[in-house]
Amino acid sequence: MEDDDKNLQSKQPNAKHELTKEEVLELRKKHFSPTVSVSYSNSNPLMILSGSKARLRDDLGNSYLDTRNNVAHIGHQHPHLIQAVQQQIQTLNTNTRYLHPNSALLAKRLADLLPEPLMKVFLVNSGSEANDLALRLARACTKSNNVICVDHAYHGHTLATLDVSPYKFKSREFDTCRTATADADDGTNTGTSNSTSTSTPGRNIIKVPCPDTYRGLHRGEDAAQKYANYVTEACETFQNRGEKVGAFLLEGGMSVAGVILPPPSYLRQCVEAVRSAGGLYIADEVQTGFGRLGECFWAFEYGDSGVVPDIVTVGKPFGNGMPLAAVVTTQEVSDAFDAMGVEYFNTFGGNPVCAAAGLAVLDVIESEGLDKHAAAVGKYLISRFQQLKVELEIIGDVRGSGLFVGIELIRDAKTLEPATIETSFLCTRLKEEYRVLTSIDGPNDNVLVVKPPMVFSNEDVDEFVSAFVSAVNDLSRVDIQSISKTPT
Repeated sequence: MEDDDKNLQSKQPNAKHELTKEEVLELRKKHFSPTVSVSYSNSNPLMILSGSKARLRDDLGNSYLDTRNNVAHIGHQHPHLIQAVQQQIQTLNTNTRYLHPNSALLAKRLADLLPEPLMKVFLVNSGSEANDLALRLARACTKSNNVICVDHAYHGHTLATLDVSPYKFKSREFDTCRTATADADDGTNTGTSNSTSTSTPGRNIIKVPCPDTYRGLHRGEDAAQKYANYVTEACETFQNRGEKVGAFLLEGGMSVAGVILPPPSYLRQCVEAVRSAGGLYIADEVQTGFGRLGECFWAFEYGDSGVVPDIVTVGKPFGNGMPLAAVVTTQEVSDAFDAMGVEYFNTFGGNPVCAAAGLAVLDVIESEGLDKHAAAVGKYLISRFQQLKVELEIIGDVRGSGLFVGIELIRDAKTLEPATIETSFLCTRLKEEYRVLTSIDGPNDNVLVVKPPMVFSNEDVDEFVSAFVSAVNDLSRVDIQSISKTPT
């Protein structure tokens, strides 16, 4: 840790050329929309100026353990990545209509990491853009815009991806502009009869329950079958209208939902039903790809379902902070898209510099064995919190795989009442007092989501656990009712 701090200190910018945090906040207030959120804005937002491995440093020189930034997949400011980007930007960075080795090599290496017949690659700029394009590909292939999505899912911020992201479209404000469409349909856009709060932006979208086996609708050995039945029912709803399913869109590991990994056999049963109804399976790997789950390189492989998606999307960690994402699909889907006769062009997607970053990320994952490292450290992390679960009543569930872990906090073990306010306090307290950055997710805002840079170590786990225990002990000394939500 001392070496990391020295690296951070050596990278501190010249203070004479930096704005103060107060000046930055004032400029944001003047020029940014309030919808552009700032982490910890309810307490004392951070101005982060440098990073190294799994640590970040602010404008005051404070060093923070980072348990939440999955974008920095190979660690903050990895030397190999820096060198690759610097060398390329000194030579060329331009639009993507010209041939360049970086983009071609990156497409090959990405396709090689996926099972056959996934081979056709579209390089884009973000996960949102990747999922938006995936929906276009599915529509071109199936001639249907009908989509089955999962409750609490998040797939992006474009209009098309918002429509299939219940995490966003369930908000009252978002639904306001959709009321006319929803009211005008035949009433069949409400999804399955067994699900609650099933309204969607339109009749072409059916939302099925999240396969949460801790506080969801179903638990036990038959949970996978019961949750998959909702997808089968959704397919039947479309077929009863004389329509096909266009796509079933699923995150292999649902982060915003609070780290939900579908139960064994769920995925296989869902995809069988979808394909029988003429639809495609889109695997959203934006949060969980590239070995984060440890025991598998892609989250769709978790549980050994044996299912190969028709379309895969990747994003966040692909460029380690550089804007880089991709869609990978089959020859059949690609041919259907091409047959539409509409040229696809992306000005910056896979440009030489971002492609250099992507190649560097793949280099480091392979050379440092980061997927295996995530498996080992993740087991240690989960075991430490499972031990704490016996001691601390506030921990209701510890779940996940590799360095994708959810710690659900509750007030009552019988009712599973979510400890929402307490979670917000802990998140702020960990930052303010113990210099640990965490993330809150889940439909009740009561899940600490741990998805750190993949170089996170056992020593980092020990520091995190020690800080968490201390912060929990601090709960008894504060009036938690006065605490506002901590945005992370």
